[in-house]
Amino acid sequence: MKFRKLMMAMTAAVMMLGMGSVQAADLRVGVEGAYPPFSWKESDGTLKGFDIEIAEAICAEMKRKCVLIEQDWDGMIPALKARKFDTIIASMSITEERKKQVNFSDKYYNTPAKFVARKGAGLEISKEGLKGKRIGLQRGTTHQCFMEKMYPDAELVLYGTQDEVFQDLAIGRIDAQFSDSIAADDGFLKTDAGKDFEFTGADQHDEACHGPGAGMTVRKSDDELRMELNKALKAIRANGVYQKINAKYFEFDIFGG
Repeated sequence: MKFRKLMMAMTAAVMMLGMGSVQAADLRVGVEGAYPPFSWKESDGTLKGFDIEIAEAICAEMKRKCVLIEQDWDGMIPALKARKFDTIIASMSITEERKKQVNFSDKYYNTPAKFVARKGAGLEISKEGLKGKRIGLQRGTTHQCFMEKMYPDAELVLYGTQDEVFQDLAIGRIDAQFSDSIAADDGFLKTDAGKDFEFTGADQHDEACHGPGAGMTVRKSDDELRMELNKALKAIRANGVYQKINAKYFEFDIFGG
């Protein structure tokens, strides 16, 4: 009887230790590292940007160690489903199409998309005006969905990263680019390479393609984690941490209405 009680006590202790380790487990976060000002990599390999700091703030609020894992954009959802990481915090727009595969937290920001073209190009943003024009954009994004739906006669030139889009725009391989307005402004227009370019046309948005904004992404089976992320997001919005991060990168609140 004493041996049996001892074994039961040891089993209970192991279970308690296991529960504690789960509660303190790392949160593995999928990030891109190639989408300034939301994420980029310094020369020493350090990841920087709005998404990176939001991820770290979310982890801190959840009292979990943040492990950032770089992933090419078009492999993000497959890698999440393959359990390479636990959540994606990489400016991924919440869309109905993506929700067929994964679940999302509440949005953590929402900014419009815009075209960028060379100054004086006279590019008309209309179905007729973009017919046959070479428009660069990142593959597998909501911007690709939007262009295919709204401007089907444009010639879409798809790239693996947003930086590649900007590079080809600068040397004239494409007529314009289409991306998030903040990424285009900070990542290109405010740089030396973008000095001869400008935003062209009005803000562009389609609810079916762009959804309500960018959210943190989890597997369908991880609804408890989704709720924890929402709770942490609400907390950093309430305690001012979100606003401090926002102010480091933007001159206005990108959370959106």
